[in-house]
Amino acid sequence: MSFKIVVTIGDTLISNPEKLKKIDSYGDCIYRINGAHVDSGTLPRIIENLRAKLEAPKIMLDLPGNKIRTMSLSEPIPLIRGEMFELHDYQVNYPDFFSHLKRDDLMLANDSTSLLEVREINGATIKVLSHSDGILQNNKGLHVRGIHQDIPFLFPKDIELIEVTSKEKLDYMAISFVRQAEDIKEAKKVLAKNKNSGTQIFAKVETAKAIENLEHIFKEVDYISLDRGDLSADIGILDLPVAQEHVIDLAKRAGKNIYLATQFLKNMENNPVPLIAEIIDLHRTIKRGVSGIQLSEETALGKYPCECVKLGFDIFNQYFSGKEERPLDLRDELLKL
Repeated sequence: MSFKIVVTIGDTLISNPEKLKKIDSYGDCIYRINGAHVDSGTLPRIIENLRAKLEAPKIMLDLPGNKIRTMSLSEPIPLIRGEMFELHDYQVNYPDFFSHLKRDDLMLANDSTSLLEVREINGATIKVLSHSDGILQNNKGLHVRGIHQDIPFLFPKDIELIEVTSKEKLDYMAISFVRQAEDIKEAKKVLAKNKNSGTQIFAKVETAKAIENLEHIFKEVDYISLDRGDLSADIGILDLPVAQEHVIDLAKRAGKNIYLATQFLKNMENNPVPLIAEIIDLHRTIKRGVSGIQLSEETALGKYPCECVKLGFDIFNQYFSGKEERPLDLRDELLKL
């Protein structure tokens, strides 16, 4: 059984060739570039940098997709529970976003940790009531259930990044917020315009519609990525565990490569060991026979990217290293860190 870890690249990691090479030595990695944080001008330089530091790295471009994100904020907006703030149409990446909203709509922000409520819509400005404390920064998602089917599937930035993906002949491209097979076909057409046939596509399952249409989506791709963060925002966090098991079962039954993403080792962004719940979740996920996992902030921003990747491969190797499954000694694993 093969197993890969999708390693999200950030500025800190890509500027440290020693850490990159150490990570690469642990096992079979796919190096993910988050398209939400790059543009068509900076992407080629990142790719060149990766290829210069590693021998034949497998690289994935993860499209930002039609996720509504904040932009052009001159400074972070303070979120104070019970207080209102204004948001203008030029401060989101889809100017027509406000036309899809109505009073009392709920928005999830900051990876679903902040709850906001639309109170007034005045043309190019909305007034929002915060039900959480915190801050709202640039490039943070604003999720409102039930509106994405009315929004174009590929934003202009997606098309630009697909063209770079094709030109650079990247190994993988992840398509975000897939709802139906036609969405994948739309992205494939852009690749085909650039005479690209080698890039393999991950369909990201992060909407309720994607789960409904999985059998049709399977006909278009061999790789599925279950993004637990965005999916939980769409279906509700309490329904996420059942949905996760359902998607894994269907993907394995169809013979597809299934990857899971989001917050496997969140605690290790700032601490050298995972939480007990995290290690159990990671252990159970790998035991299910998934094709791989994705590490996001853990490697892009975290203080212990090498330790996170090593832990993932160590769990897999201890559990599946022989013909028979071997019990995993978590105490010894934690002591290695």
